[in-house]
Amino acid sequence: MKGFVELPKGAAELNEIMNSFNHPMNRVDKTTGDLQYRLFELLVLKQLIEVASRSLDVESLLRLLLEKTMAVSQAQICSVFVVEFDANRFRVVDARGLEPGLRKDSYININDTLLQRLVSERKPLLVEDIENDPRTSKENDPKYGAPSFLSMPICVRDDLIGVLNLACKETGQVFTSHDEHIVSIMIGEIGLALDNSRLRSQLVEHVKELKERTDQMTKINEQLQREITEKKRVDEELSDINKFLTSILESSRSISIVSTDLDQNVLFWNTGAENIFGYKAGEIVSLHKIDILYPDDEVRKEVEDIRSLIAEKKSVRRELREITKEGRTIWVNLNLTPRFDESGNVMGILGIGEDITERNRAEEEQRRLEAQLQYAQKMESLGTLAGGIAHNFNNLLMGIMGNTSLLLLETESEGPKYEKLKKIEKLVDSGALLTKQLLGYVREGRYEIKPIDMNRVVKETSDTFAMTKKNITVHQELNEKLSTVKADQGQIEQVLWNLYVNAAEAMPTGGGLFLGTKNVTDEEMTGRPYDVKPGSYVLVTVRDTGVGMDEKTMDRIFEPFFTTKGLSKGTGLGLSSVYGMVKAHGGYIEVESKRGEGTTFSIYLPASEMEMIEEKPRSEKIEKGKETLLLVDDEPLILEVSKEILESLGYTVLIAKGGKEAIETFKAHKERIDIVILDMIMPDMNGSEVYNQLKKINPHVKVMLSSGYGIDDNKTSEILNRGCDGFIQKPFDIKDLSQQLRKILDKQ
Repeated sequence: MKGFVELPKGAAELNEIMNSFNHPMNRVDKTTGDLQYRLFELLVLKQLIEVASRSLDVESLLRLLLEKTMAVSQAQICSVFVVEFDANRFRVVDARGLEPGLRKDSYININDTLLQRLVSERKPLLVEDIENDPRTSKENDPKYGAPSFLSMPICVRDDLIGVLNLACKETGQVFTSHDEHIVSIMIGEIGLALDNSRLRSQLVEHVKELKERTDQMTKINEQLQREITEKKRVDEELSDINKFLTSILESSRSISIVSTDLDQNVLFWNTGAENIFGYKAGEIVSLHKIDILYPDDEVRKEVEDIRSLIAEKKSVRRELREITKEGRTIWVNLNLTPRFDESGNVMGILGIGEDITERNRAEEEQRRLEAQLQYAQKMESLGTLAGGIAHNFNNLLMGIMGNTSLLLLETESEGPKYEKLKKIEKLVDSGALLTKQLLGYVREGRYEIKPIDMNRVVKETSDTFAMTKKNITVHQELNEKLSTVKADQGQIEQVLWNLYVNAAEAMPTGGGLFLGTKNVTDEEMTGRPYDVKPGSYVLVTVRDTGVGMDEKTMDRIFEPFFTTKGLSKGTGLGLSSVYGMVKAHGGYIEVESKRGEGTTFSIYLPASEMEMIEEKPRSEKIEKGKETLLLVDDEPLILEVSKEILESLGYTVLIAKGGKEAIETFKAHKERIDIVILDMIMPDMNGSEVYNQLKKINPHVKVMLSSGYGIDDNKTSEILNRGCDGFIQKPFDIKDLSQQLRKILDKQ
């Protein structure tokens, strides 16, 4: 290959190539370990959510939290307390790791601990060194191991109910902000279960109180019956009592009071019954049986069971469906008691009822909203974690891609090692596709938005799919006058491919795949469980004749890492990335399925009136330059490989290992530096802050952003909108980097 020095052949050359990969491969091993530990954290979090959802006991939930946080944080000494504010003390729920340790249900005065600040501020207490931290300044007790501990408040809504304490990590290391973050997520996930437990306790107490009141009312009624029997001979007194009782019964306008005989004939019907059921007393008393209120045979069967209990002289409390005069079905909370004759035999039923239809509807809505909130919080937590993993993995891939590009420059294209290096490039592209799925799910992926023809995309992808799956027949019903869609074609193709693969797995022995497109409007999308924005949409349907899904599976198919195939056969990112990409394009996705009847996915994408733009093929040219660049990144591997690539292109490269160092280097060499390549995510000073400082020093400085996140990341978009010159996403190869640099540097 012209322009390059011939390298020595044989073992020395192979040894040099292998040595160049040792450093990035070590980073691969480390990152793999980190990924495995993050997966362990996710599994523990999943177990915590599943177990917590089945428990309603506060102390059991707190002990579960203690156990799971010990596993995740690698703490050997842990305890969990309940806060009793009225006595200014903690009560010990559980403690592990010390012998002898704290006794269960023992008490600790809050003022005798280091947790006074936590109790007053409701904020976590993360201490790396107990002796040197100004908040503690206490000599470390050797039995606690390393002088680091983490105490976390446990809050339900805005109320502090407990404190979780972690100490003595197994590795002898200090607790970090990551420990605080993951434990905070676990506390947040268990918070709803704790709140439900507290509400259940209140409900049990309320039910107990109501039962006591009902029993009291029953005793009063029985006493009243005895008094009426004793005074029956005194007509005048009996008449006064009847008038008095009638006035009481009539005065209630929201509570129905109805009396019947054993044949269900209505004997008494108060104003409250008129208001609830719509019948006047004159329309029903002595004219109709009470079963006029029963809407169907199911209710009649339930009433027969109630009558059997009444015949045994038992009182009954039941929620019953009943029907009004207007035909409206309502729910009534009934307290039914037997009426006795002089001999103590049951002669009828006295029923007191309350219309609880609206209350039931409100409670059901509250349960639905709570379930939606819990799901949204879970998805947000998992999305944040997935985005962080993808960003770090992109940095690692950047190191591998950069070194591969350098070796390709030094390797003859006809040589055997050249093809091996090209295979490595393809493997890096496969890894980048996985991170693209993760970033697409959390809406942090790179999108190239332009008008596309969905008919062409569906036809091209399905034709290719049909060639690989001979046992599946593909049917297309495409609207010839279909509107265009503004979208990233690669992302939409990925959506379709994931749905095709999902359909194929549901039809292991073959079947039919039915694809359709049509134009719709928001008026045709009524009755959805989400708010549809007004406008026109392109509908794409993917229907298979496979095994279908049950409701439990459908409720979880869009969750990241959820798979029905097992971890050894799937990542669980396919349909979650589909959901994320459709949502990021302003669209909606629906699924309909029944076990044994196949599955249909419906994708709605906002229609566009823009015309299609023909794509230009990617240039394979490597463009060189002689300018001076400042390369800013906090990852040593990225700095090293990027510097080598840039120098091989002819540039003079200055490096900075963080934001603050970048500012100092730019101040010292601002007359020489032609462009700054700036990483967005750095610990000491982020890319946005560095960009602001660079512009203050030289308002005309050219800056190209570089990040493992996509161009649609909020921070990246904000800087580009303020005039930043360009963006390149990791991992990039030498062609992308050289062309993007020349595009910015040559711009006047």
